[in-house]
Amino acid sequence: MRTRVGDMFRNSLKVLVRIDNCIHKRHASSNVAFIGLGQMGARMATNLLKKGQNIKLKVYDVSPAAAGSVKGAIPCQSADEAVDGSDVVITMLPNGGVVKETVLGPQGILKKLSKNAYLLDSSTTGPEVARDLAKAAQDSGVRFLDTPVSGGVVGAADGTLTFMVGGSKTDVDVVEPILLTMGKKVLHCGDYGAGQITKLCNNLILGITMIGTAEALNLGVKLGLDPKLLTSVVNISTGRSWSSDTYNPVPGVLPNVPAGNNYDGGFSVGLIAKDLGLAEVAALGINAPVPLGAMTHQLFRTMINHGLANKDFSVIYKFLSGETK
Repeated sequence: MRTRVGDMFRNSLKVLVRIDNCIHKRHASSNVAFIGLGQMGARMATNLLKKGQNIKLKVYDVSPAAAGSVKGAIPCQSADEAVDGSDVVITMLPNGGVVKETVLGPQGILKKLSKNAYLLDSSTTGPEVARDLAKAAQDSGVRFLDTPVSGGVVGAADGTLTFMVGGSKTDVDVVEPILLTMGKKVLHCGDYGAGQITKLCNNLILGITMIGTAEALNLGVKLGLDPKLLTSVVNISTGRSWSSDTYNPVPGVLPNVPAGNNYDGGFSVGLIAKDLGLAEVAALGINAPVPLGAMTHQLFRTMINHGLANKDFSVIYKFLSGETK
């Protein structure tokens, strides 16, 4: 009897493994739609095509030029056209308001998605928006995950992003092969909204450390140090951070970063200010003190008033040095 039960269990397990493998195979070779092709989205979509197996990719952006920039993808005239017949839809949009309008608005794509399609939102929106989207998706029979990313434009271009995911672990496992065409790590952070919480905490650290790095490098340069020498010392010392060793804010220190391109491209001042504002709102909701985060938020907002909203956030170095004009 025990042997028979054991055989039945093993046979059932084999069937589940085969089903799971089929699901993974199906979603590694899928009809995918990508909506939002800014600095991050265009690079992510390009890697999706480059590294994905047998993926048919349709793309949409409010800018036709942006949609046409992803070579090999099918540019669409509307979000509805992009998601029609898609198994997986990825959104990478500027803020929660745009995401909710795109997904839930009068012309929202949720109405067009087929049952059991996957909607992955890689925008940074905050946990409440993610939970609202999850509820609406569940009511429509669509599988939702909040999938914000870390790694910046460099990570998007290199395909080394980290995806911080909130939602069902089973759904995460199914779409992981697609996410790994655009990144190197997929981390399940918890229930719906947990990916967004993780992203806000990460960007809180990012904004603070970029300002600290820029302050220190500006001080050293004004006291006569060579910025490359100072950076090399920091990067083998306790002051090292992503802002110093990967995304250095001083022009000429590192290649292929916005500081070497007049701070164009990259992660804009406007977006880091938006993310820091979301972190403050979340902190106020649970009475968690974020004094450095609040100061950082206000400094980036001040930079917006100085006409720097569309520059990469590492322009804080030039702002502190008094050379932004």
